[in-house]
Amino acid sequence: MAVEIDYEIVGNEMQLVVVELDPGEAVRAEAGAMMMMEDGVEMETGAGGGMFSGLKRMVTGESFFITSFKNAGEGKSHVAFGAPYPGKVIPLDLKQLGGSFLCQKDAFLCAAEGIDVDVAFTKKLGAGLFGGEGFILQKLTGDGLAFVHAGGTIIPKDLKQGEHLRVDTGCLVAFAPTVDYDIQMVGGFKNMLFGGEGLFLASLTGPGLVYLQSLPFSRLADRIMAAAGARSKDQSRGASATDVLGGFLGSS
Repeated sequence: MAVEIDYEIVGNEMQLVVVELDPGEAVRAEAGAMMMMEDGVEMETGAGGGMFSGLKRMVTGESFFITSFKNAGEGKSHVAFGAPYPGKVIPLDLKQLGGSFLCQKDAFLCAAEGIDVDVAFTKKLGAGLFGGEGFILQKLTGDGLAFVHAGGTIIPKDLKQGEHLRVDTGCLVAFAPTVDYDIQMVGGFKNMLFGGEGLFLASLTGPGLVYLQSLPFSRLADRIMAAAGARSKDQSRGASATDVLGGFLGSS
C-alpha cells in the first residue's frame, strides 16, 4: 500500500510539486528531480528494487537510479521536485483511477512510496513502430499519488465509450489502460508531404481519461536545433565574408 501524502503544485508555466511528509513518510523520485528539501529529510539513492528494476527504468527513458526521500525527523517536513523543462505537473491519484495509468516513457517525476514504475508495451505493431515513443510506455501502479510532467498547457479529455480522438503522437502524455491506443496514417498526399504534422497520428478510443500536452519536448527541441543551425550557418557566411575582405585588403 502506498503512503498517503499531501502536496502543493507551485507556479504556472514552469511548475514544481512540494510534497509534505509526516514523520516516517517517504516519496520516490527520478534521480536529479529534487529542487529542495527541509531539515529532517534523508535521501537514499539506489536501484529501487534491484538491478532488473533499474534496467527496466532505463528502458523507459528514466535513470537507472531512483531516490527515496524519507522524513526521519519528529515533525512535518517538505521536499520539492521540479520538471526538467517548461510545463505542468499532473497529479494522478491511482486509487481513483483504477490502480494503474500509462504515460509516455520519460514523463514520471515522483510518487508516494509504494507506487511501482514499470514498463508497458503497446499491443499493436503500428503503434509501436510509429507512435513517437516506440513500443515502450511507463506503467504506474498502486493506490496512492504519482506525479508526471508535460510540456506547455495540459488538456484532460474524458472519453466516453466508443468516443474517438486523433492527436499528434508527441502530444499524448498519459492515458487510462481502458483507452484503445493505435496509430493511423494521415490521409491525403498533400497532407502527408506539406501538412507539417508528420505521417502518423495517435488514434484513441474510449472509454477512459486522456491527458494531452500542447508543447512536446521533441517539438521544442526541434525548434531550438533548427534555430541553432540557422545561426551557425549565418555565422559561417559572416566569417567567410570577413576572410575574403581581409584577403582583399592584405593584397592591396
